[in-house]
Amino acid sequence: MDAEHTHTRPRPVSVPLGATVTSTGPTAQLGAIRSTGGPRPADPQRPGPQREPGAVRVTGAPTEGGLQDRFGRVATDLRVSVIDKCNLRCTYCMPADGMPWLPQTQLMSADEIRRIVRVAVHSLGAEELRITGGEPLVRKDLEHVIAGIRADNPDLPIALTTNAVGLDRRAQALKDAGLSRLNVSLDTLHPETFAELTRRPHLDKVLAGLQAARAAGLGPIKINAVLLRGINDTEVVPLVDWAVSNGFEMRFIEDMPLDGDRSWSATNVIPARDIRAAIEETFTLSADPRGRGAAPAERWEVRRHGETALAGHVGIISSVTEPFCAACSRTRVTADGRIRSCLFSHEETDLLTALRDGADDEGLAQIWRDAMWAKPRAHGSDRVGLARPDFVQPERTMSAIGG
Repeated sequence: MDAEHTHTRPRPVSVPLGATVTSTGPTAQLGAIRSTGGPRPADPQRPGPQREPGAVRVTGAPTEGGLQDRFGRVATDLRVSVIDKCNLRCTYCMPADGMPWLPQTQLMSADEIRRIVRVAVHSLGAEELRITGGEPLVRKDLEHVIAGIRADNPDLPIALTTNAVGLDRRAQALKDAGLSRLNVSLDTLHPETFAELTRRPHLDKVLAGLQAARAAGLGPIKINAVLLRGINDTEVVPLVDWAVSNGFEMRFIEDMPLDGDRSWSATNVIPARDIRAAIEETFTLSADPRGRGAAPAERWEVRRHGETALAGHVGIISSVTEPFCAACSRTRVTADGRIRSCLFSHEETDLLTALRDGADDEGLAQIWRDAMWAKPRAHGSDRVGLARPDFVQPERTMSAIGG
């Protein structure tokens, strides 16, 4: 990535929304297991994940209540990946080809996802759900998955993180199924840069999906952009201007070491301070009076220079240069039913095998409590810092983990 990110691009023009873009139980036998982060190899003789013998509960984990860890944090924000496949190949996430996909037998079914979410909400105090991937829209039964979750949890906020390719055909059905809001990945407004970043020429499809989502009444809609040096780092102001003009919240995410090519470098990260400085060339930023809480994004009110009217909001997720791990409230389940207590963990806990082996809800809840009790302090270890010399990137990429 270092070499290919050194060239420069002309400052892109703003693309209107909807425009057509061309070309260019607390029982040990239920087994919290530990494994490395990589996907399990396909094996037709193994219908699901396997338990290791002698797996035991983590000493000290609570046996009732929510998802506490050793550092006093409580996880209430649930992220569930429904598939590992994606129809884009973003350079900061996946290799161009050669990604091993999970076999269908290892993916959670719609009913299994529904039950896991129900346990998280009813037994463990989860307060919100984000459905992730891979790309969730690749899953053909996504509306059915959401409808089942909504039937069990009438008041649960359900968000979807998506690249919006194909969303134009499904936005209304997803809204009708019970989806609340969206986070859409969009790193650029320039068609050629989009094709370079995603290795697919689909900017027009993303914009069509956004238009359909807004028409369906899904909201708020947040736009997520990862900035890469020499690729799209000149687009900060155009992205903010376009987003607030269309009623979206713009969010910038520092590039994290979760790429498939293993080419991440701290020197290519556009730090939060530089993002704020770029925005302030055209806009006035003021801290969001609602505060941040445990949210991953630090949020700002945006006003155009010389104007008092609020233009919109922008958020910055600064995992690399301004870590917020001390306030983390997230718990993740991968598409093959494994709990990840931290995005950068090197260990996972198998929940799906216990479910398929007949564990009751309290048994599943206890496995989850044990897993979260062992959550590391930060970035996959008890040391903070993604750019520190001893940091080791997880085996799974972001697409295989689920953000």
